Amino acid sequence: MYSTGGVADRFAHLVSKLESRLSGPLPAAVRFWDGSEFGPGEPGTVDDTIVIRNKRGLTYVVMRPDQVGIARGWVSGDIELEGDLERVMMAGSKLYGFDFTPREKLEAARIALAVGAVKIPPPKPPETEARVAGRLHSLRRDREAISHHYDVSNEFYRLILGPTMVYSCAYFASEDDTIEEAQTRKLDVICRKLELKPGERLLDIGCGWGSLLIHAASNYGVRAVGVTLSEEQAKLARDRISAAGLSDMCEVRIQDYREVTDGPYDKISSVGMYEHVGSSQLDNYMETVKNLGRPGGLALHHGICRMQNDDEQPNTFITRYVFPDGELHRVATVVAALEKSGQEMRDAESLREHYALTLKRWVRNLADNKADAISQIGEERERIWRLYMTASIGAFERGDVAIHQIVATIPGAKHELPLVRPGFVQPVPEVNPALTE
Repeated sequence: MYSTGGVADRFAHLVSKLESRLSGPLPAAVRFWDGSEFGPGEPGTVDDTIVIRNKRGLTYVVMRPDQVGIARGWVSGDIELEGDLERVMMAGSKLYGFDFTPREKLEAARIALAVGAVKIPPPKPPETEARVAGRLHSLRRDREAISHHYDVSNEFYRLILGPTMVYSCAYFASEDDTIEEAQTRKLDVICRKLELKPGERLLDIGCGWGSLLIHAASNYGVRAVGVTLSEEQAKLARDRISAAGLSDMCEVRIQDYREVTDGPYDKISSVGMYEHVGSSQLDNYMETVKNLGRPGGLALHHGICRMQNDDEQPNTFITRYVFPDGELHRVATVVAALEKSGQEMRDAESLREHYALTLKRWVRNLADNKADAISQIGEERERIWRLYMTASIGAFERGDVAIHQIVATIPGAKHELPLVRPGFVQPVPEVNPALTE
């Protein structure tokens, strides 16, 4: 490890002691506002450098030595990166679970105080930090949480997602697929898994900008209702439905799933929704889906699940800046709630690798349209989306999180699923005579 003097020298001794507890070198060099830096190896040999541009950036980290403190420095622009963000995030994954001892935190605070980076009161968080209030997962608070993420700019989402306007995991047949090809395939896979038929009623919970409604109505002849809590999503979804000439077949409501009362629906889709429900409401959510479905009908539940055994932490970059009140469940927890409601799981598919590919396309779209994105949502939110999507690539590639697509039947009548999965039955090969003797 090297250090070039100045503020870097103040921290170098502490960092060198921590290196012995790390499984490998630091993921990047660190440069301070005075131009001094420390890092692994020798000066000039490090590809990536984290830049703490001013004392406020260090203050955020010292006053909150966790994800929230680092996030505040990043979102505000007080902490920057010279190098490749995805490479740093992947290299830094070895630090997950690492924490400073109380003595180390105290020493870091003393150093920060000595260089003038401890402020009382601390600096205010960036404007884009979520400030939802009220009872957790009440109708009002859930609306605020959804609005924080989705009611930013429909044009921004178009820049990121492309013309399909699908904000969930795509379905790739090849890594060479475009995002438009993979997202269109995903929409069709959902429709086929739900065995959609002309004239059936489809409820899409968390319908986004209406892409699944449009695909299902135009290709499968269903009468589709979509619900969302985002006013911006609903507005654009209605415009898209009208432009497609499907206003007599599709309806979009600004409505909580708990407020839907006009069941039964033949088929129900829920894509990227149960992550917003919360563990306290998961049983009620599955019970609501069951009650809204026609006996013998089908429901498809598609969502991100965590794969670690540890409980989710309440104060993270994601919960403060991206998805307020969002919770990732274990897939076993989702299935348990589903079965408790009386739904029967009939099919499950993991799309983990598909989401990493999806995110890479979105990150590329953001990079290619960075100036336009900033003009739509501002620099803070552009930095938020850049960090959260890039970090998520590694999370899916490592298996920290996964995404599962589950098809379930609604109890009360015989279902209409085929005996085997479509496309899985192939001609039976000739029996080896040796196996019959």
